[in-house]
Amino acid sequence: MINKESKTKHFTLKIIVALLLLPLLGYSQESNDNQQVKRLQRAIFIFNFAEQVTWENQDTDSNFNIGVLGPDRTFIDLSSLSTKRKINNKEVKIVRFNSVKDIANIQLLYVNKSFNFDIDYILNKISTQNILLVSEDYSYKTSMINMVNIGNTFEYEINNNLLSKENFSIANSLNKHSISSSEKWKKLFKTTEASLEESKKLTAEKQAALIKKEQELNNKKEAIANQKNTITEQKDSIKTVKSLANKRKKWLDLLSQENNLQKQALDSKIAIELELEQTILSQLEILKNQEVKINSSNALLLNQEDSIKQQQIKIKENSAILLGKNHEIKTQRNINYLLIGIVLLALLGAFLLYRNFKIKKELAETLKIKNAAILKQSKQLEVKNNELEQFAYIASHDLKEPLITISSLIDILVEDYGEKFDEEGRLSLIYVKESSDRMKKLIEGILSYSRLGKSKAFLDLDCNTLISILRADLSHVFKRTKTKLETSNLPVIKGDELEIRLLFQNLISNGIKFTKPDVTPLIKIDSEQTVINDVNFWKFSVTDNGIGIPEKHKERIFSIFQRLHSREEYEGTGIGLAHCKKIVESHGGKIWLESDVGIGTTFFFTIPV
Repeated sequence: MINKESKTKHFTLKIIVALLLLPLLGYSQESNDNQQVKRLQRAIFIFNFAEQVTWENQDTDSNFNIGVLGPDRTFIDLSSLSTKRKINNKEVKIVRFNSVKDIANIQLLYVNKSFNFDIDYILNKISTQNILLVSEDYSYKTSMINMVNIGNTFEYEINNNLLSKENFSIANSLNKHSISSSEKWKKLFKTTEASLEESKKLTAEKQAALIKKEQELNNKKEAIANQKNTITEQKDSIKTVKSLANKRKKWLDLLSQENNLQKQALDSKIAIELELEQTILSQLEILKNQEVKINSSNALLLNQEDSIKQQQIKIKENSAILLGKNHEIKTQRNINYLLIGIVLLALLGAFLLYRNFKIKKELAETLKIKNAAILKQSKQLEVKNNELEQFAYIASHDLKEPLITISSLIDILVEDYGEKFDEEGRLSLIYVKESSDRMKKLIEGILSYSRLGKSKAFLDLDCNTLISILRADLSHVFKRTKTKLETSNLPVIKGDELEIRLLFQNLISNGIKFTKPDVTPLIKIDSEQTVINDVNFWKFSVTDNGIGIPEKHKERIFSIFQRLHSREEYEGTGIGLAHCKKIVESHGGKIWLESDVGIGTTFFFTIPV
């Protein structure tokens, strides 16, 4: 009996587990089918978008190319659909891109937000390439066409501003069915909420029915328990009757044994035995009737147990259905929360866009006013520069005339009346002539300085060729001073030939001029490529073994007419390094130096590659 009950319980447990797993298996299969349908829907949506948008010069391409960004399974779905369907009567080719920078030669690009690609960076990359951007689950109004997951299907919204900016034309039907405003989002949300309330109401009714069935089942269990108690009492009564019958049978046996001793009371004993026999028979009949009732009660109990088992199975089935409904309600609630979040994000995005637009508009107005002021100032400055240049030219030209006259008169005085002057007078005439010559050189230096940086046409210049020309021009100086000039393989640069030649000539001449009398001048010219603030430059160095420049004079020497030594020590106008600085800066570079007093100086300057 115990073994049978154990087997029954084990079998019941197996049935319960199977009933619990069946809804889960069914739900898993249903969920997988829904995913397959959604993947096909996504691919069809993308193809439909492509057919309802018009590209510029779209008839020039023989194929229609669709790009998928990232390791997205949509690539497989689109590839499968492309074997069965064309776009605008063109074969469709699907291309996968792992990086935004690789995007090229496509008409449509699909990207899913789950792969974390920055939508603004994508829009900037494909700008002016005539590429339609279709995204999924991005924020409201951030893409050209944005698909949004709604339950087991998709909705989409269109950014007409971005489409117009890229010269796309779209069909009216595409605009008609899109979610183009926050009001449509709210309407969709209310529809979903009503469906959720109806599901909740249906679930509540089913729960009430289950509770009612459980109460009925409990009542039946109590009635069965009462019947079992009655049967147990009847069994106890039968056991008592059987015990009494056994006692009377033993008493009859005792009487039979004493028959020989009590023959005189035989008749009375026979009557007693008959009476006892009748009593026993009647009691046996009662026992049989009670056994029949017990058997019928047992059969009734078995039927009721089967009914209870069937009801328990139904309760478990209804519980499984209830769990499925609860899961649907939970999923619908999450979708509603997601929709609320999307609406809030859309509102926040709209606010930020409006704010940025307002700020940019104000900045644009301010910039427009400032640009007008700058343009006015630049025109005024250009007029003043022209006036100054004209003034410098006229002034220097007018100044040169009296200087030439003075110099000529001095030559006449020396030639015709030189013998009439004493030694002091002749020296004075020499000083006046030297001063006028120096004044003439200064005026010519000013003219040259004012003309530097005027050239706009930069040509390719081979620095090696320029140095060779300078060697020839300065050959008599090299021979007289025994100067040694060493150069490495110099590059080809963009610049003005006369100005670059003057730059090298001034630096070489300085290296020769500012050298101790007992030292043979040695000048080295080298170059290398370098990067400054993400811009490529050629960095040149001109090194000499001259007298060097003290630290405190490193910036001063690049100013015009600045001299560190007297004219008796080293001749010159003090304008050569100012020329060098203006030439380098007009070519977009910078000049500086490093020097050790008594050892030598290295001048560095840069020219953009």
